Amino acid sequence: MPGEFLNTKEAARYLEIHEKQVYALIKAGKIPATRVTGKWIFPKKLLDEWIESTARDSLKRARKKSGRVEGALLASGSNDPVLDFLMTALRRDHPEFIIFSSNTGSTQGLRALGDGYTDIAWSHLLDPQSGEYNKPFLSALEEISPVLIHLFRRSVGLVVGPGNPSGIRGFEDLVRGDVRFINRQRGSGTRKLLDYHLERLGLDREKIAGYKDEAFTHMEVGLAVLSGEADAGLASVAISHLLGVGFIPVARESFDMIVGRSTFFEKGVQALIETLRSDKFRRKMIGLADYGFEDTGKILYSAV
Repeated sequence: MPGEFLNTKEAARYLEIHEKQVYALIKAGKIPATRVTGKWIFPKKLLDEWIESTARDSLKRARKKSGRVEGALLASGSNDPVLDFLMTALRRDHPEFIIFSSNTGSTQGLRALGDGYTDIAWSHLLDPQSGEYNKPFLSALEEISPVLIHLFRRSVGLVVGPGNPSGIRGFEDLVRGDVRFINRQRGSGTRKLLDYHLERLGLDREKIAGYKDEAFTHMEVGLAVLSGEADAGLASVAISHLLGVGFIPVARESFDMIVGRSTFFEKGVQALIETLRSDKFRRKMIGLADYGFEDTGKILYSAV
């Protein structure tokens, strides 16, 4: 099927690396590829699986190198501009604590936590059946006695160019044919939210130009729209305020932190919650609008 197999140039563009680096990966046997009529072909599905596997291996290597360094924690999962600001504030107010965070998407973050590769998972996964965020996905983490801590609420929606030049009003406009979309990576909470609404509205994702074009952060989505590379993407409201792009609200989400019970009592985790709840930090976030910190630090679920 078209788009299911990539040539070397397409694979390089998909991985955002130079073609020479692709050939080096082939030679080292580190990338899934097959030779057909003298040319290298890359099955996109296997390439996606390789990207996810590489992300997990990177977390594993980081864990082996860092061990249990005093004051250092590893985190992975979802992404949000507020989270980036929070990490900066934590380093400034509590320099004795360090959190290394990787943008792997909510699903991979939870998997990494369950596999012991990371201490913290950031997540905003919606369960369509119950309407709950994150809690329904904790059953696979029983071994670590998961604790679900609420961080903040945020608005997520379609970001469009300044002035909305394409006249986009909702998800239905994404299948018009003249709208170029920028998607998030598979497994991310934002990607799952998009797929949920497409299914709910009976919209064919195959008709969305750019559905297979993936970004790994909200900022990357916003910059693609701002530069004209895409007409629309799904991102947090913070991107609209930071970049001056248009915003069409879609959902109000719960952005949470999941840790094992033993990690919950780590001083670094408590310092992070303290920083997020501080008036100093919240005053700085006022300009981002439509973020709610009323229940920050509230334990939504504890296995014990």
